[in-house]
Amino acid sequence: MSREGCARAVERMAAAGVDQRAITVFEHYWEQLAAGEQGMVREDTLEPLVDVPELAALEVDDEARREALARVAVVKLNGGLGTSMGMAGPKAALIARDGQTFLDVIVRQLIALEERFGARPPLVLLNSFRTRERSLEILERYPQMADQALPLDFLQNMEPKLDAETLAPVTWAEDPDLEWCPPGHGDVYVALAASGLLDRMRAAGIRYAFISNSDNLGATCDPDIAAWMVAEGIPFAVEVAERTLNDRKGGHLAVRKSDGRIILRDTAQTPVDEMHYFTDQFRHPFFHTNNLWWDLEAIDRLADDQIAMVVEGQWRSYSLTLAWSARDEVLRLVCTFDMDPPADRMDVLHELLNLANDQVWDGGFTFW
Repeated sequence: MSREGCARAVERMAAAGVDQRAITVFEHYWEQLAAGEQGMVREDTLEPLVDVPELAALEVDDEARREALARVAVVKLNGGLGTSMGMAGPKAALIARDGQTFLDVIVRQLIALEERFGARPPLVLLNSFRTRERSLEILERYPQMADQALPLDFLQNMEPKLDAETLAPVTWAEDPDLEWCPPGHGDVYVALAASGLLDRMRAAGIRYAFISNSDNLGATCDPDIAAWMVAEGIPFAVEVAERTLNDRKGGHLAVRKSDGRIILRDTAQTPVDEMHYFTDQFRHPFFHTNNLWWDLEAIDRLADDQIAMVVEGQWRSYSLTLAWSARDEVLRLVCTFDMDPPADRMDVLHELLNLANDQVWDGGFTFW
């Protein structure tokens, strides 16, 4: 497989103004595809996930709910078209009931939160270039939405469609728009950063994002989960549900044996001869609802060679930064936290720091 196809695709993306971070992600997965990667996850590499915390067990009062909701933004993944439903526009523009579209219901759900708890999280749509116009038209019915601190939407990035044989970008002279496609909802992380929305959320006092599909009206912003994340310092959470016979084709959660991490396995990642494991809702009892909760401060990429995160400890928060030094070929770790030692112990503290610094070959400890 010639890498010329990737170079042509990257050139086209750069010419269209696609953010470099999105281009880097595209290149990464193009290389995997060209190398023959199939993304298969075999059953013998997994352990079933059988125990998760239950929402009903959370104990939260209304004040905690109100305070948590004031720090949450609701991001709806709204890039999908309703072509399979016989419509040309966004799926969220489909009439759900009583003349109301999915988006109408979503807005009214948020207004109901405000009426009950006195706090309404801002709503932001992750649109594609094909869903934006119609979706924003629907939101114009609600003038109160224009008063929120955040914009009503931001756009997915776009990628060139590829020829299945050559993996080079296709050309469609009659309608060049058809040469492009959205990268999928996994683009939400890159798009948040590239659009500047992540910084605007922080400036508006938003700490958490609730991310879900716009065509899932059961995906409501649950104040109990928001309050739980605040109280426990949870950096990332997903909502799962028990699988039934109707959910056998959907992705399930499992534990990867190699590192003990929870992963999502979809149908396309399952070998044909192992589909009986995949569809067994008793062996793999939980499916992923695609409802995500994300602490915006938990992890942030500062640059291509730096990552920063906040870790909540028992006594205080610790700010961690990992930075790669190409010159020294060293991965540097910087950890800072608030400390208020007694004045009469400062001499002992400085002596301890000096002793520690004498034992390290690079870096050091300091107090300011």
